[in-house]
Amino acid sequence: MTSTNAIAPHLRNGESYRLSLPNTARSAAIARDFATSLLTGSPHGGIVDDARLCVTEVVTNAHRHTRTSLIGVHVTVDPEHVTFAVSDDRPWTVPPGAGRLSGTPSGGEREGGWGLFLLEELASAWGSDVCGCCDPRHKTVWFTFAAQSGIAA
Repeated sequence: MTSTNAIAPHLRNGESYRLSLPNTARSAAIARDFATSLLTGSPHGGIVDDARLCVTEVVTNAHRHTRTSLIGVHVTVDPEHVTFAVSDDRPWTVPPGAGRLSGTPSGGEREGGWGLFLLEELASAWGSDVCGCCDPRHKTVWFTFAAQSGIAA
């Protein structure tokens, strides 16, 4: 089940890893390599390609659409899930239904616009959070993958 209204599971217990990236064009590649290094050779090795693709898209969105100085990547790994959370200082939420099939970019006509669609298709759940109550300070787009039974790298 995917949902932009789900409660962010990045607060789960498990091994937690954080990476702070400058807001540069190289940030997406570094985040992609970070995901690869965490998952390759682990029981979650079967989701490496999907995780790489999704983290690249979300970090690229933060780079292209915000003026944040730092992009945060937080990964929580437990035996049943891997959750990525990408934070920036732009406090807007993901519009309801964004990335759902009705919003799918049409075939080959657009170079961009695939990020949220990819989260919808590849992650078991995803959403966004705005932190800071009445004075929003940043947002986090998160996505989670359920463990694939029987797959090990």
